[in-house]
Amino acid sequence: MRYNPHVNYGGSTVTGERITGGLRRRSIQVGAVLGLAASGMLALAGGARAQDGYQKAPDAILKVLNAPVTPRASVGRARDIVLLYSPVLYPSIADVAQPFVRLAGLRVDVATNGPHNAPRFNNLVLKKVADGHEEKIDLPLDFYVSQLSWSPDGHKIAFTHATDSGIELWLVDARTGKAAAVPGVKLNAALSAAGPSDENLPCHWMPEGTSLLCQTIPAGRGAAPKPPLVPAGPRVQESFGKAAPVATFEDLLENEYDATLFDYYATSQLAVIDSESGSITNVGAPGIFLMSDPAPDGSHILVARLHRPYSYIVPAELFPRDVEVWDLSGRVVYKVASLPLQENVPIGGVPTGPRDIDWHPNKPGTLVWVEALDDGDPKKQVKERDKVMWVHEPFTDGPVELTRVEKRFAGIAFGERGDFAILRDFDRDTLRGRAWFFNPQPTPDQDWTFHADKPEEKTLVWDLSTQDKYHNPGTPVLWPLPNGHSAVMQQSNYIFLLGAGASPDGERPFLDRLDIRTMELKRIFQGEAKSYEEIEAMLSTGGTRLLTRRESPQDPPNYLIRDSLAYNGNFADPGSLTQVTAFTHFTDATPELRAIKKQLVTYKRADGVDLSMTVYLPPDYKQGERRPAVVWAYPLEFTDASVAGQVSGSPYRFTTITGPSPLFFLLDGYVVLDGASMPVIGDPETVNNTYIEQITSSAKAAIDKAAEMGVVDPNRVGVGGHSYGAFMTANLLAHSDLFRAGIARSGAYNRTLTPFGFQSERRTLWQAPEIYIKVSPFMFADKIKAPILLIHGEADNNSGTFPMQSDRMYRAIKGNGGSVRYVTLPEEAHGYSA
Repeated sequence: MRYNPHVNYGGSTVTGERITGGLRRRSIQVGAVLGLAASGMLALAGGARAQDGYQKAPDAILKVLNAPVTPRASVGRARDIVLLYSPVLYPSIADVAQPFVRLAGLRVDVATNGPHNAPRFNNLVLKKVADGHEEKIDLPLDFYVSQLSWSPDGHKIAFTHATDSGIELWLVDARTGKAAAVPGVKLNAALSAAGPSDENLPCHWMPEGTSLLCQTIPAGRGAAPKPPLVPAGPRVQESFGKAAPVATFEDLLENEYDATLFDYYATSQLAVIDSESGSITNVGAPGIFLMSDPAPDGSHILVARLHRPYSYIVPAELFPRDVEVWDLSGRVVYKVASLPLQENVPIGGVPTGPRDIDWHPNKPGTLVWVEALDDGDPKKQVKERDKVMWVHEPFTDGPVELTRVEKRFAGIAFGERGDFAILRDFDRDTLRGRAWFFNPQPTPDQDWTFHADKPEEKTLVWDLSTQDKYHNPGTPVLWPLPNGHSAVMQQSNYIFLLGAGASPDGERPFLDRLDIRTMELKRIFQGEAKSYEEIEAMLSTGGTRLLTRRESPQDPPNYLIRDSLAYNGNFADPGSLTQVTAFTHFTDATPELRAIKKQLVTYKRADGVDLSMTVYLPPDYKQGERRPAVVWAYPLEFTDASVAGQVSGSPYRFTTITGPSPLFFLLDGYVVLDGASMPVIGDPETVNNTYIEQITSSAKAAIDKAAEMGVVDPNRVGVGGHSYGAFMTANLLAHSDLFRAGIARSGAYNRTLTPFGFQSERRTLWQAPEIYIKVSPFMFADKIKAPILLIHGEADNNSGTFPMQSDRMYRAIKGNGGSVRYVTLPEEAHGYSA
């Protein structure tokens, strides 16, 4: 039964109330409290009403929301063709509501046996680099694809397509655009969301480039197990004297029936599928494969097989597993490790035994992994924390130590030629990262500045705060080898570094070339100062030809090809990339947004810490007006005040508005203070001791700066945030009178429900109970007097942000007489899609 609510703009007056299932729900006029007279994007400003049905936004907002976005680009090893494809931004609520099971931290669609609500793409177009000729991939209407991957030679593309009866494998000839499903193949992608995404794809190209190693549904699997009508017995968990702190994971196994379902949906049959003949050759027995990765020479497969006992408190990627090397018949030729259930890993630590196990990219059959020297405990005082091991086929001599790191291992990347590697570690106490160059396989005739003839001697190249964006040297460019594995791109003595180019004026992405003999650095490319241009792909190994994506406040994103006019084949002098050819010609789909003005603004907090934000002015803004405003932010922790205020992002990007963006408030006349810095600075062990004071001071500084600019009425400012930003929002309303209203989306408000840490908090509830209470806005719900809108996805899948957090927060504010509206979104996860 619907009704017309009484509308009252003052204080905590209830605008409407009804009983639904015994729970009182209140709705309040958030937009009106902020002083907005136009229609509200949240359906709050034109006469709010309690309701169960979905509402449509005003036409002006819908037009912007549904405008096409710039396609993404992907390039294969051949570098002669670019694949353009468009993400499906908003699946229908019917798609999101498809049945799925929650098992061991995964969400498995019961119809497809793949990840629920997986990212999808359409409008696939192949575009030749040489002449720009376009070939639309021949696919049926309303056809969506996922998990795109190029063949090692760059001539084919594989992708998956979900149907009501399972997941199909499709192959595309990149030269003709012809696409076809491989008949008789149903893929098992249940574990695609577990662990590193590149390891858990259902298919990997074999090195020869004509076949794929895939996880498939076992033949004759039958129907899913039915739940028992009568419980088989109690659920028993036990622990005997050993601390086992774990995060508050979602979607875990809850009983033996769940474990049986996990076995059913996760078990797959490995098979080699020939892309030309369509023949299918099974490899070994069915199992639950967290990893199945072909060796660079294609003669072996690295597998990680999960097995019981499972856990009710950690997700699948922490289950027991056997890590083995198989031949192509499925015979075990080498056992790397039998790893136990990882329920007892110290907070901030790592498991014992081999981890980060992977093939060396340019050796036929060499495995590399890392092992802890401190029992995985970051609080143990040791000289060295990790060692890197490797073992070579035929795997008869056993593993040997390659090198060690003093702090926690953070990665190793091998060069294309195999005589060069980059080793990284990370200091948890100082948040500093280091990188060394070294030669993992020296020969007597080599003479490198980083001691190539002495592999135990590494040359320290970088030692920087991981939070220092301004001095970040960039990331080494990786490129696929002919065998399908990736290595650091090398050209003569050079490697290449891609970086965001953060600066006080905003980001300007760059490409640098580094001589690994002399350490001489040369900038190959950096975008113009008043635009934003990032490198999508190197179309030549020497950096003399690039595919870039350029945009500016007035120019929509488009792809360009940049060539060096001066390049003469001498790698020491690549010239400048001054010849520019437009590769795409996308137009502005939302010209009405060009009237929005934005400015990167820097200012200081009361304690002198530098801060920044982007100030957006609505399209109808007139000089001298003081408008109501929305501050949208997300707190971050820092150890050093000098880097806390460094600018992120760029003011020279093309303004687009998608999804549940706060920028939609611009279309209702608000000023938006987006990305307002909320640094929390201090020792990593105790940084949250002053969390409330620091976010309050930062929020006040943002309002004061916008008021000083003359664009904001400081008495009509609201605040909002998502996840940890929602936590911030509730705290700001509880501990300050700076804001007239707040929007808190998918947050956690009672930190006693995340007792083993949250965000970067390292102490447990029992070690710092006063801090857990102090920073929990739930404990101060009686202090929240400004209206607050709580939103939460009913199927939230994020660690720590159970929907119960918002439900209890709503009841606490309501019970203390506050003004609150609580909206739950059916079937939506931590991020909202439909």
